Amino acid sequence: MDIFSIVLQIVLALGFLMFGFMKFGSKQMVDEFARYQLSSGFRVFTGLVEVAGAALMIIGIWYDQIAAIGGLVLTVTMIGAIITHLRVKDPASKTGMPIILLILALVVLFLNWGALFG
Repeated sequence: MDIFSIVLQIVLALGFLMFGFMKFGSKQMVDEFARYQLSSGFRVFTGLVEVAGAALMIIGIWYDQIAAIGGLVLTVTMIGAIITHLRVKDPASKTGMPIILLILALVVLFLNWGALFG
């Protein structure tokens, strides 16, 4: 396992644990999802996916294949987040974090890509 991947996985896990749990009911996330015109059920689903992605990142420290799957889950999630921010015409300041997280998730995915097929 590459130490760079482990560091990225820890950063992503911590971030997505925080962002994921916020989606379970923080006023900020409730208001944001209302602004996006997305249901509270979708907000909770998104939180569950983010927490699951964080768990995959943590487990992936020991299992490269799981790290790759976690990278894929978080990549797809962040593509959805970026599309949502663009759809509501958010400024770059709100779209920037999902873009950064997308790049980090892609790096983890690519660093562990070979484990998916090995």
